[in-house]
Amino acid sequence: MLKKVIIYTLTVIGLVLIVLALGGTKILQFKSMGAAGAAYSPPPEIVTASPVIEQPWEKILTATGSVAAVQGVTVGAEMAGKVEKIAFVAGATVAAGDLLVQLDVSNELAQLRSAEAASDLAKLNLDRAKSLREKDSNSAADLDIANAQAKQAAAAADSLRAIIAKKTIRAPFAGRLGLRLVNLGQILKDGEAITTLQTMDPIYVNFSLPQQRLSAITVGDTVRVASNALADELIAGKITAIAPEVDPATRNVRVQATLGNSAERLRPGMFATVTIVLPEKSTNLIIPATAILYAPYGDSVFVVDEKKNEKSGAMEKILRQQFIRLGPARGDFVTVETGLKVGETVVTTGAFKLRPGMAVVIDNKLAPDAKLAPKPDNS
Repeated sequence: MLKKVIIYTLTVIGLVLIVLALGGTKILQFKSMGAAGAAYSPPPEIVTASPVIEQPWEKILTATGSVAAVQGVTVGAEMAGKVEKIAFVAGATVAAGDLLVQLDVSNELAQLRSAEAASDLAKLNLDRAKSLREKDSNSAADLDIANAQAKQAAAAADSLRAIIAKKTIRAPFAGRLGLRLVNLGQILKDGEAITTLQTMDPIYVNFSLPQQRLSAITVGDTVRVASNALADELIAGKITAIAPEVDPATRNVRVQATLGNSAERLRPGMFATVTIVLPEKSTNLIIPATAILYAPYGDSVFVVDEKKNEKSGAMEKILRQQFIRLGPARGDFVTVETGLKVGETVVTTGAFKLRPGMAVVIDNKLAPDAKLAPKPDNS
């Protein structure tokens, strides 16, 4: 019995010693792992970066507008009649007074010959009456009658000439014609449309601005007009008129700019984007828009600072999160009103995966090319 107790005791003591040995070994391993972890520093993150620069920007206002002709009318028939001659080509340029359409005036021409003959006879009778009156061979009443008859005959002839002129439809001003809306032999009614006529150079662009912008603009300010019909081209012009009243429904004021349009790239009725260039310029701190980390509690960027590593003694690039207040944006850039200084370097891509105090290496080989007037290939 004693022998069994001794064996059992020795077995328990042996197991305890084994457990203690294993526990000590694990403790030593954990300590060494902890020391290695404390000594470990992750490799620096590769980022793209850009300096904060100061740049003067034009102060601008933007609006949407519509192109309108300086002069534009629908040419119509002033009197009813049959189309005898069409003297224009659709889309052609005409000068003021050029013949467009001739209506049938054969009846009026015949009446005019009769009226002119009557007018000539009345003039002869008037001349005779004047001669006789000088000789006191007729009365003053006879002279008055002859004078009235001459005037009546001349008026009748002039009336027929006016009718012929109204049936001879001419361009009221120089410009470009639209499509032909009549055919030979067609009987036109009063006011029936024949074609359109538009003055193409110069041309107007009409747009509206909110009333609070009225004090910023003056007649003579430069405007730049863009349209999807112009591709990348901008056409410059000047503000030539500002409406004296404000629309009570929208509180907007109407503005008109005049542009040169010698190539006729702009056409009446086109939609256009108008940029008004204000006289003064502003100096702004700008950074690429891709550098900004947007958040509900405030927008921020990561600034790259140079710091000395306490362990190795080498200089490192360390990130610092800086909250900023943004201003207007233009193209791929955004202005910064507060929070940054000229010359500071900010990370331009991947800000969402960074954290303050992280070491980084700057590599701008794949940095995005930020531009003030970007032109995407697939736009």
